Amino acid sequence: MAEFRIGYLINALIFTGAGLLAFAAAMAAVDRFIPRRIWKEIVEEKNLALAILAGAVAIAIGLIVSAAMH
Repeated sequence: MAEFRIGYLINALIFTGAGLLAFAAAMAAVDRFIPRRIWKEIVEEKNLALAILAGAVAIAIGLIVSAAMH
């Protein structure tokens, strides 16, 4: 069994933070370029199609960020 090294944990935390920041920036950019407010449309207007699209975009951006960080 490999021994635990604190450097691996710190490295994982740094890349996790960088990935979350990249994901948040990408989602903010998507929200900015869509002509309607995503949250208002999903919650107040009950727009299921936009909710599915937003979820798919979030998954896609997450996969891209994950691949880039790997």
